[in-house]
Amino acid sequence: MEWYIELVDKYPILSAAIQFAVLGTAGEYISKKLSRSLPRFQLKMLLGKVAIWAFLGIAVKFAFVGFEGFVEALVYQGMLPRIVVQDELANAFARSLFMNLQFGPFLILIHRFLDNLASWKWSWKRIGSALMTLLWFWVPAHTVTFLLPRSYQIGLAAVWSFVLGIILAYFASGKSKSYGQ
Repeated sequence: MEWYIELVDKYPILSAAIQFAVLGTAGEYISKKLSRSLPRFQLKMLLGKVAIWAFLGIAVKFAFVGFEGFVEALVYQGMLPRIVVQDELANAFARSLFMNLQFGPFLILIHRFLDNLASWKWSWKRIGSALMTLLWFWVPAHTVTFLLPRSYQIGLAAVWSFVLGIILAYFASGKSKSYGQ
């Protein structure tokens, strides 16, 4: 893991782009395969998806850094209690909550716009459900993420993107409807 930490620390933007490009694209592919909505393979579409996920990885990296400073500034201005910078869990939760409530909707909307652009299909269906993932998935996921050392945070965020794709595919496939019946 030493090589990974060195790579992430030396090239934070490039490594964020690569991790999201690989894991985000893989998660999207697997989720579409599981939900049986995989379109016919097109290299142009694949490259578009890789570029979209790379862009999202860079945006997330900037947000991670920015919201760390944002929360600290709120504490130092007396707008949040000091415990938010003194306690790791409180800090992780505050960063996650503020980031997902402020930056999260923008990221989801720009992701959908870029997906629409790449496929030339203009659909905003289930955007409300996508926004709800900020509360039930991303706030808890990023709280855990922000408890890790910085070098691992973007990697775990990319893994979370992969995991969410699998979860959403499960629900989209209809298999979840038979659960508990």
